[in-house]
Order: sequence, then C-alpha cells, then structure tokens
Amino acid sequence: MNTTSASPADLVILGGGSGGYAAALRAAELGQRVVLIEQDKLGGTCLHRGCIPTKALLHAAEIADNVRESSAFGIKATFDGIDLDGVYRYRDGVVTRMFKGLTGLVAQRGIEVVAGHGRLVSPTAVAVGDRVISGRHVLLATGSRAKSLPGLDVDHDRVLTSDDALRLGHVPASAVVLGAGAIGCEFASVWRSFGAEVTIVEALEHLVPLEDPASSKLLERAFRRRGIAFHTGARFTGVKTTDHGVTVSLENGTTIEAELLLVAVGRGPVSDGLGYEEVGVAMDRGYVLVDRELRTNIPTISALGDLRPGPQLAHVGFAEGIFVAERLAGLDPAPIDHDNVPRVTYSRPEVASVGLTSTAARERYGEIRTATYDFAGNGKARILDTAGAVTVVAVPDGPVVGVHMVGDRVGELIAEAQLITNWEALPSEVAQLIHPHPTLSEALGEAHLALAGKPLHSHG
Repeated sequence: MNTTSASPADLVILGGGSGGYAAALRAAELGQRVVLIEQDKLGGTCLHRGCIPTKALLHAAEIADNVRESSAFGIKATFDGIDLDGVYRYRDGVVTRMFKGLTGLVAQRGIEVVAGHGRLVSPTAVAVGDRVISGRHVLLATGSRAKSLPGLDVDHDRVLTSDDALRLGHVPASAVVLGAGAIGCEFASVWRSFGAEVTIVEALEHLVPLEDPASSKLLERAFRRRGIAFHTGARFTGVKTTDHGVTVSLENGTTIEAELLLVAVGRGPVSDGLGYEEVGVAMDRGYVLVDRELRTNIPTISALGDLRPGPQLAHVGFAEGIFVAERLAGLDPAPIDHDNVPRVTYSRPEVASVGLTSTAARERYGEIRTATYDFAGNGKARILDTAGAVTVVAVPDGPVVGVHMVGDRVGELIAEAQLITNWEALPSEVAQLIHPHPTLSEALGEAHLALAGKPLHSHG
C-alpha cells in the first residue's frame, strides 16, 4: 500500500455526513490539515436521504393540505392532485443546491476529500483502496442505516425502508407504518396529505413514545382528526406479501391489509467491516463507545454522531463535530449536554421538545411543577388554525428542566426553549421576557407566566 505523504494530516475523518463534515470545516478553520473520506456524497444521510429531502416532502404535503382547506380562509382554490414528479423535482432541487454549497465550502476551506470506502487499519491510519492515509488523530463518523426487526425481510418492493420510501415512484393507495417515532410519523403525515390511507403500528403505548405523554396524546388526537389510524401497544408478528400488497399481522389477532409496509423501527450504526474491532476500538452492539469528550478507548481515535450511543440527530452531529475539532485544537470546549438537545418531529402537527419529560423529571426530582398553555388561547395559532399546546416542566423553587410543544411550526420555537433549559432559567426569569404579539412564541411565555404565579390568558 502507498501512503499519502511523509507527513500525516492533523485529522483524518472517516465519513462525510453531518458530524464528519462539521468537524472538517471547523478543524480547517482552526488551521488544521484535514482529510475527509466519504464513499458516497458529502452531506451523508441527512442531506441526501434524511432531514432535507423528507422535510421538503413535508412542506409539499403542507401546501397540499392548505389548498384543500383554503375555503376555510376565504380562498377559492381547486386541488387537482399530487404531481409526484414535480414534488421530487422541487425536493431534489433543494438537495442539489445545498450539496453544491457544501462542496464549495469544503473546497474553499482547503479540505482534501477522498472518495472511496475507507477502513481503519491502525490507531492513526485509514485505508482507501491501495492508499493509506495517516493522521495524528482519526475521527470515526460513519453514521447509521435503517434497521429492521429480526425475521422481517425488507424486499424494497412491498416492504420498504425510509430510503426506499423516498424513491417510491407513486403515492401508495394505502400503507402500514411500523414504528411511531419521528421517521414513522413524518412519513405517515406526508402520505396522508398526499391522499393515502395510513395505519401506524407501535409496540409502545403512544405515538412518539420518547416524548412527554401529554405531547403524545395531542399528536394522537390530531392524527385521528386527519384520518390516520394507529395501533399502539401492538406487537407486530409478521407480514405476508403478494403481487398486490401486504397483510400485516399483530399479536392481538388484528390483520391490516395495505399496498406496502414501511419499516421505521429506528436506525443502527454503520460500523461492520470497517476495521474498528480489529484495531481494538471498544464497541457495544455495533456502537462505538466514547467518553463525554467523544474519545474512544484509543487515545488517537474519537467517534461521534449516530455511530455512538445517544440521540441520532443531525444537529447533534454538527455540535459534536465542532466540539471534537476544537478539542483537538486545544481550545478546551465544553462537552455536549446531551440531556438538553432539542428534538423535533416534523409531522402535521409538529412535536418539539427539549430537556426532561414530566415522567423523567419526577423520577429524577420527585416533586415537580408543570404548566400547560393551550394554543386555543393564542392569537397566531387561531390565525393558522392549528391546535396544540406548550407544557413547561420545572423543579419547585428551581429551574425549568423541560419544555414540550405540539402544533404547526413549533419546531421554530424550540431554540428559545433550549436556552431556557440549558441556562437553568427560573420560570420567573422567563416570565419577564416580552414575546411579540401575535406569535406562537407567546404560548411559551404564557406557560412561564402561569408557573411564575401570574397567568395572563390562562387560569394558571
């Protein structure tokens, strides 16, 4: 094998997704020589098969709903159906523009990009074909892929992953979605807006089961109104496929017939066959184990993003990539606070949260205080005709530890909520802030006013 040069790079990054390219950009900005290895396209799952294309579909779905519902706002419009080719052109245009911007930025920062399948061959080197690229430090950022269940074969025809669903050449007449996390609920929302009959199957007791129970119940109410069926606390036992569709069986004897089954039961790490175990990187069920500073058990190797246990979110990858780059440059950055990472499910309505659920807060602190402000009393929510609520969780005589929201566009509010929980603000401190009127953000202020003992448009 050949080496790149006599002198190693400062940082060799295996994987050009959200975390990998964020680390590359920040390290280069700090004067480090960076080599970024990617076998597909820069941007990874988020840009090409995840966050960006799915949210483009969700926006198209929102427009379809708005046209259908336009008469409620005094607008006469005719809905003639979904031009899926046109939707895909719009979606792909968004992705292409962002991809070109990213590749230009990487080139501008002087980052060397190596295309190909990389494999870790030592604590300081990655092989790509017959080339060995050495570095003072190696960052593992190979991300994740869609998972299935034991015994459930994904045939990419009738039984699909989210990758397959993005490439589907038509709107299904009907679909079963297995899994009610963010991916499952988002695809269910899109397909319903596009006209499909959708049924969700979730083994746990609620939709979006990792969210606060109050948020889950609000989403369930909204999905019922939209005609999205769901079975919660329901165990999947099998699927039969034919040339015409699928028959999904549940443990309670229920069977559901549909055109296709989307398997949305989560994502698993991409780590097999990459040399991690052979080099001695500590792992657990395919995940790379790291400390709070994202170091592995090998001093010269770090790992981030979906590859390590924890929240699998693009914005976590961005933050971790910046953190690793700054740590390696000797800047002593603060470790990522994974307990206060904002989460958003971009269904209609959206579900957004940060910090502890009410259940987790009670387990940690015992007694807690909560306040909920319903969007029924919010002027902008009435204008948008969206239902939902904001719930704030706080410790008695202490800070806010969780914020939970359901409603259209609430994902745009969660950054303020993260400041509140990360800065351990008291409800009385947030209550002093002036939120512009009329905005959805007022609901966040109103919930804190209630917790501070001075409700304005609520009963406290």
